[in-house]
Amino acid sequence: MYAIETEGLTKYYGKDRGITDLNLKINEGEIFGFIGPNGSGKTTTIRLFLSLLFPTSGRGKIFNYDIVKDGPRIKKNVGFIPTEVNYYENMTVKELIEYSARFYKVSLDHSFNKLVDALDIDLSRKIDELSMGNKKKVAVIQSLVHNPRLLILDEPTSGLDPLIQNHLFEILNEQNEKGATIFFSSHVLSDVEKFCHRVAFIKDGRIVNENDINSLKEKLLSRITYRIKEGMDDIILQTPGVISIEKNKNVTSFLYRGKMSLLLKELSQLPVENITITEPDLEEVFMHYYEGDSRDGDI
Repeated sequence: MYAIETEGLTKYYGKDRGITDLNLKINEGEIFGFIGPNGSGKTTTIRLFLSLLFPTSGRGKIFNYDIVKDGPRIKKNVGFIPTEVNYYENMTVKELIEYSARFYKVSLDHSFNKLVDALDIDLSRKIDELSMGNKKKVAVIQSLVHNPRLLILDEPTSGLDPLIQNHLFEILNEQNEKGATIFFSSHVLSDVEKFCHRVAFIKDGRIVNENDINSLKEKLLSRITYRIKEGMDDIILQTPGVISIEKNKNVTSFLYRGKMSLLLKELSQLPVENITITEPDLEEVFMHYYEGDSRDGDI
């Protein structure tokens, strides 16, 4: 039995596209990344999984429960962290989490206290006093209060500082080790790369590729920018994998796919004053990787 299974899942809002012909099979215990630009259909997909929307056509199942017919049963097995968190503002954090726990008929135990400590949450504060990041931390705790079999996360790291992001990944890994399946929706490639077992890329409402994370790492792009000393001549780089070179006076920028050690060895021969290595934005990734390679069937 799959944790999530869809076949031809399609959602239109009138004439406007949500998602089209979505086919997924996600194993129990898997950490599955779902990545794409804003507006690509990620949130629509999640709302269909949670029976908050109903498909135009196709079918979907969560632990063999139908997403149209079995919404209440699905919700008992799922924890959800939304992109934007909105709660009853006059409740304290503890009141809110206790309120949530009663829906699932569970009591708060030592694992709850462990989460509170890890995320540094003040239970006595009212919701309307919290920053967006702290509200997201409350959402993390609320999503785990009933030990769900499936966690569905929609941009879970947004609004969290790097330290809390690390704590979040530790918490999620612990849940996965206990057997939980995790559906991790994001537009941040580095989050998916370091956390997920397998990943699907969605663009314009369609899955354009699906891959295991090791294969993905071999083909990921990096954005390289370096500056040479004024008055010095640049060279044409010979290292394979350099694409989309842009030059502006003494600054050169390009995308690179390959072994970083080979590129850095060549760059070390230049009079380089400064070099930065960053993650390209998703549009660049799709333009230079998926729009070409997916047509060729190489991925």
